[in-house]
Amino acid sequence: MSDISPGTAGNLPEFTVSELSQALKRTVEDTYPYVRVRGEISGFKRAASGHLYLALKDESAVLDGVCWRGVAGRLGIKPEDGMEVVCTGKLTTYPGRSKYQIVIEAMELAGEGALLKLLEDRRKKLAAEGLFDEARKKPLPFLPDVIGVVTSPTGAVIRDILHRLQDRFPRHVLLWPVLVQGETAAAQVAAAIEGFNRIAPGGPVPRPDVLIVARGGGSLEDLWAFNEEIFVRAAANSEIPLISAVGHETDTTLIDFASDRRAPTPTAAAEMAVPVRADLQAMVLDNARRLVTGMQRLMDDRRVRLEGFARGLPDLDSLLGTWNQRLDTAAERLVNAARAVLRDREQRVAHWAAQIKAPRQVLADRQRQLAREASALSGAGERYMRAKRERFDGIGERLNPGLIARPMREAQQRLSALGDLLESLSFRRVLERGYAVVRDAAGQPVTAAAGLAAGDAVSIEFTDGAVGAQVNGASGPARPAPRARQTSKPQADKKADKPETPNTGGRQGRLL
Repeated sequence: MSDISPGTAGNLPEFTVSELSQALKRTVEDTYPYVRVRGEISGFKRAASGHLYLALKDESAVLDGVCWRGVAGRLGIKPEDGMEVVCTGKLTTYPGRSKYQIVIEAMELAGEGALLKLLEDRRKKLAAEGLFDEARKKPLPFLPDVIGVVTSPTGAVIRDILHRLQDRFPRHVLLWPVLVQGETAAAQVAAAIEGFNRIAPGGPVPRPDVLIVARGGGSLEDLWAFNEEIFVRAAANSEIPLISAVGHETDTTLIDFASDRRAPTPTAAAEMAVPVRADLQAMVLDNARRLVTGMQRLMDDRRVRLEGFARGLPDLDSLLGTWNQRLDTAAERLVNAARAVLRDREQRVAHWAAQIKAPRQVLADRQRQLAREASALSGAGERYMRAKRERFDGIGERLNPGLIARPMREAQQRLSALGDLLESLSFRRVLERGYAVVRDAAGQPVTAAAGLAAGDAVSIEFTDGAVGAQVNGASGPARPAPRARQTSKPQADKKADKPETPNTGGRQGRLL
């Protein structure tokens, strides 16, 4: 049962929700103005405004946390889910949700063991992706013309690198200034590596032949930016060979695995980048001396060998004597052979000259042969003309005019008979006997009365011309024409009398 009786309830103060929330807020903030809380990050998210929201938890409790944008940019680490951290800040309440939370002002990993575990987990993850494979690593150029350095412009690292390059072999150096510690350091270094790789060869800004990413020594937390994933990926994807010189020789970061060459110190990185000019000069002089000495020894050896070969050769006169004798013998034989050839040619020419006839004799022979051929040709021509004339006379006799006129008369008679027959079959002969042809308005013959109607215009063609007419109407069927009386007097030409025109009552009778 409650200890507050109804009679005493009216003595308790009455609060509004806002008043009670503000009272609780003041109580919590006054009691815990500044605390350090250790826990595992859960539900981490970054709002669009830049504020960070997360929850710290352990085995049995959860504490909400918030980090405002101005403080989030100064955090030494990048929060991730599952990371065990120690957060420093003040406790407060959030009346809108009736909950309490810690406003984080600083954050650090909970001990070096947690950092090493996180580093090892990240190393295994990136190694599984092949970013640390030896096959990806590129060889360094022997003598680069331009060296790109990514480091802080105010530290001692850049001075050590420039001083070492000046001592060994002065080269053109491009510095890309970046932060080497803090939350934004990893993004700046990654952007610098990508920027150097985007420089086009042959442009106004020379493209580096090798890159050096350098930083001085420090604690694991100070070097943590060089363990960030964004930075390691940029180093592994660099097309320009990259030397990592982060920390001292005992310090190890993930860039050491992703770079093409790891230097224990920034000074050692400069030594890796260029050779010693004095050593090169000494090497060139030594090589030149060795080249001259070698050539001298070679010439001496060739001279000795040539002299030995010369001593082994026979005497020139004895070597050429036999060939001189053979040459003299061949020359003498050549002269004799030429003379023999000339004599043979003279004999052959004389033989051919004896066989050649005189021009007058040849001309007389040709004239006699031509006369014989002309005589033979004249007789043959006369015989040929006589035979042709006899043949033409025989053909002329066969071509008698009487033989040609008979077929022509017969053909003319047949043509005349066919013309008479055609004329007798013409419809105009029928018109001469008193008949007529009726045509409609289109000029087509009318063969039946059913083809016309009252009022139709027609034309009637007679033997001497055509007249127009108009159909008045239908009438009775046409009566047959009376048979013509035969006269007792015979007709001399035996032709039939002209039939009388039948009475058709104004209608055209049949044509046939």
